Amino acid sequence: MGTVSSRLPVFPWDRLEPYKTTAAAHADGIVDLSVGTPVDPVPALVRKALTDAADSPGYPTVWGTAALRDALTGWAERRLGATGLAHTNVLPVVGSKELVAWLPTQLGLGAGDRVAHPRLAYPTYEVGARLAGAEPVVYDDPWDLDPAGLKLLWLNSPSNPTGRVLGAEELRRTVAWAREHGVLVFSDECYIELGWETDPVSVLHPDVCGGSYDGIVSVHSLSKRSNLAGYRAAFLAGDAAVLGELLQIRKHGGMMIPAPVQAATVAALGDTEHVGEQRERYARRRTALREALEAAGFRIEHSEASLYLWATRDESCWDTVADLAKRGILVAPGDFYGTAGERFVRVAFTATDERVDAAVRRLAQ
Repeated sequence: MGTVSSRLPVFPWDRLEPYKTTAAAHADGIVDLSVGTPVDPVPALVRKALTDAADSPGYPTVWGTAALRDALTGWAERRLGATGLAHTNVLPVVGSKELVAWLPTQLGLGAGDRVAHPRLAYPTYEVGARLAGAEPVVYDDPWDLDPAGLKLLWLNSPSNPTGRVLGAEELRRTVAWAREHGVLVFSDECYIELGWETDPVSVLHPDVCGGSYDGIVSVHSLSKRSNLAGYRAAFLAGDAAVLGELLQIRKHGGMMIPAPVQAATVAALGDTEHVGEQRERYARRRTALREALEAAGFRIEHSEASLYLWATRDESCWDTVADLAKRGILVAPGDFYGTAGERFVRVAFTATDERVDAAVRRLAQ
């Protein structure tokens, strides 16, 4: 007992608790811009689909209904420009974090295998490698990696935490390098619908993959685009051989999305109106917070997409966190995402309009 957990780093968010207590003591209450959890309502058509499917007494299937798979392939073709997708090219998963954390284990990786992720990255990429007993390695440019023993390469565009977007040429070069060296590519594209200063491209786009999905899989989530973080609705698209293997493993593990959530996912992916409305909310909040942070002496880097502003005052991230907490504003320290972020903070714009307005006023004081 305890041997697996001992492989893992300290859960980062526990370190933020004292600052959360400070921020919560503000006379006008806390403005929590740290985690990035959706706060706006679940779209009405999604809630209706969920309740209409509430009478679902039987077990759902791991692969999902045919209607769900139609919805996944259809959305990927419309939104990502993917071509020729069949049901074998998609797989629903129980939220993207579960997939990231357990993917190396489900791929059979272990001691002697290496899993690469960006130097600044979502911490669960490293966690997933360590859970499997594999070695996590970081990179700045993936094609500079030593391919020896490298089994899995994570891409993340748009990036969490920086909001950086990888262009089609950069993605194309990475996919070609990975194929040359027999390295499986998983591309985390959960923020792909949230480009602000550029239009993010998927690894599934023909300009990147050449019309072949061999050795590549993209990861998508409805948490951000449709406010469905509480539904745990996500999916994979790409290499049918890889997804077929994962499907068999996940059947044995009982990793299935509840039937009502499957129905809600179909409704959400079939509608673009609510996505546009949510983008408008986030765009207003992003503009207000960016202007307030820059006026308060912060510099914003990257942040051309996603739900975050990557901000710095050229000081320790923890000094910035402490100062903002005194103003009742809670942000995420950049070193949660790697030592390269130790002078940055990640500022989410997922708070309500009222809380964002409060943050703007406090930053001006």
